[in-house]
Amino acid sequence: MFGRLTSIAALRWAFWSCAVVVLVLALIPPSRYMPSTPWDKLNHALAFAVLAVLAIWSYRTRVAVMLTGLLVYGGLIELLQGLTPYRSAEWGDWLADAVGLALGWQLARMTARARRPAESAE
Repeated sequence: MFGRLTSIAALRWAFWSCAVVVLVLALIPPSRYMPSTPWDKLNHALAFAVLAVLAIWSYRTRVAVMLTGLLVYGGLIELLQGLTPYRSAEWGDWLADAVGLALGWQLARMTARARRPAESAE
């Protein structure tokens, strides 16, 4: 029992830490030393796919709430970027966030299905 609680706590810590890192990376001035892919939209999709997987694993009974919250979070990041002199808000970025959430949701579902037979064998 304590092992399960500890793993949920660790997943939640990872989720919230990742959410903070995404916010910081989205709002600091761009630098060539930042972790990045060659395409900005891929950065958004990957970040939000990771957030979706961590959210689903951390809050299994609140999947819809967490994914909706993350979509709102992505929109908030875009609004905040529009307020900075060195970033811009783009609808395409928010769409890439939504695509990442959908991909993360599917990945989390696939991993859950893959784990079920192993758990039932125990």
